[in-house]
Amino acid sequence: MSAIEKWKADLASWAIPAEILDQAEVKPWIHPPALFALPQVIKSSPSHQKAQEALPAGGSILDIGCGGGVAAFGVSPQAGHVIGVDQQQEMLDMFAENAKSRGVSSEVVLGDWPNVAEQTPIADVVTVHHVVYNVGDIKSFIEALDSHARKRVVLELPRVHPMSNMANGWKHFWNLERPTHPTSEDFLNVLTEMGIKAHVENFVGEILLDKAIDDFHKPLRIRLCLPESRDAEVKAFYALNPPPTTRELAVIWWDK
Repeated sequence: MSAIEKWKADLASWAIPAEILDQAEVKPWIHPPALFALPQVIKSSPSHQKAQEALPAGGSILDIGCGGGVAAFGVSPQAGHVIGVDQQQEMLDMFAENAKSRGVSSEVVLGDWPNVAEQTPIADVVTVHHVVYNVGDIKSFIEALDSHARKRVVLELPRVHPMSNMANGWKHFWNLERPTHPTSEDFLNVLTEMGIKAHVENFVGEILLDKAIDDFHKPLRIRLCLPESRDAEVKAFYALNPPPTTRELAVIWWDK
C-alpha cells in the first residue's frame, strides 16, 4: 500500500460506526465559530516563525481552513495582505473583521480546498493549521497548496489524530476503541512519496479551543454522539478525566 493510500485508509478507520452516528441528536462534526475567535495576543509558535522566515515585508499569506485567522494574523503585521479560505461563512466574516481591526487588507473565499483552488489567488506563503486530518484525498490537497505558494508552504498538525485525546471517552461511553493512525510521520511519508522535500520541527502547544467557551464538556458530549439527557454524566466523567491542556505538534514546511 502506498503512503497516499495508507493515509486515506487510516483516516477512514476513524469513521464513527453507523449505529452510533444514526442515533445522535446532533451530528458530531461541530465547529462553533466562538471556538476560533482570536486571543488578545497571538503567541508566536514555530509554525508562525517558519511562515515569517519566507514572507517578504508586506507580502501575502493564504490561510487554508482559516477560522478566525490565527495562522495568518500570527504573522502580521509583516503580512500586508491575507487571504482566507474556509467552508463556513461565519469563519470568513470573523477573518475579514480581524484583518480590518489589524489594518491588513484581506479577501476571502468560501468553500472546501482544493475545490475552490482555481478561484483562489496565489500568495507568497500558504499556511494550513489543523486541517489535514480532515482530508482523505490528500494528494490533490497538497498539489493545490504547492501550486498556490510562491515561496513556502507551512502546515501545523498534531503528531497524532486530534481526536485521540477523546479515546477514553469513546471507550467509557461506547466501549469503542479508537485508531492510532495516521500521524504526522505518515503525512511526511506522503510528501516524500510525492517528491516533496519537506522539513519538520516538533514542539508542544497549548490546546486552546475548548477553553474559549463555558461548559466545555457540551461540545465533547456532542462529539461523542450522546444526547443532552446525559449531559451531567459527561460533565462528571470529564471532571474526573480532564482533557489534556497541551499536545505534541509538528510544523512541516517546504520551499518552492
